[in-house]
Amino acid sequence: MNVEPDLFAVASENLEPLAARMRPQSLDEVVGQTHLLGVGQPLRRAIESNTLHSFILWGPPGVGKTTLARLVSVYSDALFLQLSAVFSGVKDIRSAIEQAREAGARGRRTVLFVDEVHRFNKSQQDAFLPHIEDGTICFIGATTENPSFEVNTALLSRLRVYRLKSVSEAVMAGLVRRTIARCYPQAEASEAFCEGVATLADGDVRQALNLIELATDLADGNTSQIALDESLLAELRSTGTRRFDKGGDVFYEQISALHKSVRGSDPDASLYWYARMLDGGCDPLYIARRCIRMASEDIGLADPRALQLALDATAVQERLGSPEGELAIAEAVVYLACAAKSNAIYKAFNAATALAKESGSAEVPMTLRNAPTVLLKDEGYGEGYRYAHDEPGAFAAGAQYFPDDVAPEQLYEPTDRGLEGAIKEKLDRLRALNRQVQQEGGT
Repeated sequence: MNVEPDLFAVASENLEPLAARMRPQSLDEVVGQTHLLGVGQPLRRAIESNTLHSFILWGPPGVGKTTLARLVSVYSDALFLQLSAVFSGVKDIRSAIEQAREAGARGRRTVLFVDEVHRFNKSQQDAFLPHIEDGTICFIGATTENPSFEVNTALLSRLRVYRLKSVSEAVMAGLVRRTIARCYPQAEASEAFCEGVATLADGDVRQALNLIELATDLADGNTSQIALDESLLAELRSTGTRRFDKGGDVFYEQISALHKSVRGSDPDASLYWYARMLDGGCDPLYIARRCIRMASEDIGLADPRALQLALDATAVQERLGSPEGELAIAEAVVYLACAAKSNAIYKAFNAATALAKESGSAEVPMTLRNAPTVLLKDEGYGEGYRYAHDEPGAFAAGAQYFPDDVAPEQLYEPTDRGLEGAIKEKLDRLRALNRQVQQEGGT
């Protein structure tokens, strides 16, 4: 008796995404995480020896966090339960815990995997604590954000943190070749195509597999041979964007790299990080505003033109938009990187802020108070004030401008770089005059 094939089953199998079909079935098939899963590494030893412990997997999208959690349950023959912090609530957590208890009653352990765990609020995260402690669940959380900031301290203290890395282009290119050979034997992929996909994937395995699938869809599927070449790669480039995640770790890591490159007087690296952020979709105005901060924090009076140039670049971006305004910001980035550096103003302001808090409501000296009325003059307001312009060199040597009960402090310590060098020379001279007058007054 001949049995007709189940067309719906075949269709269902073919509709399964490539990323699902290529999901690793063993630790050896997981790519790019040898620092965790290489032979002899602690996490691999724990998984293979079936010594379960709760942990967090921290890393960018598409590097195998969910896959690794599933493999933990496979190697330990544990019940695998998955929650998404985006869609799950307290009810779902309670249901998962109840399933874990039932499994425990049958002598089976439970791996509870929580994706995007950083999206759970404090009370939701706290709900897992007693069940982790009593062994009801082996808790595995996944996050793309720094758990130090996004995971409740009480929960974090009960978990180990394993950081997964973006997959290198070399490793990704090898995965692309193996995937095409295994899943698309009718396809002939050029080396340039494989390396191009690896670059476009930007460390994301899932993205690489999706690009392969898209490429085969774009190719002529009616022919017996599919050519995966540079022309298809160009089409893929038009669809892809770099990983950036505004407001996430990657965002802050890249703006930190830009700021530190400017501070380190490296215009080339500064331009690179600026371009990287634009490539990832960052708002140019955000970078322009950060340039204003850099000009004040890292350059200051060593080159006051830096602040004006940063403000001008911001105004150009606001008036013209992209891409014209982006060039003005690039000009500001390069100038800031090349300018003389000084954080003296930044340090002085912080010191002044601290002193203001410590001194409380210290009163303004009578000499510095304005006396617009006869009553205030009679009260002594402004008495003894020395008008600087009437003094030699327009400087009232020895005059006191701090409150009477606040000891004067030298808050601003200019450097000898750029314009600030000239400011330093002047202040050194004026401060010497002050000391001279004070010493003479004390004798």
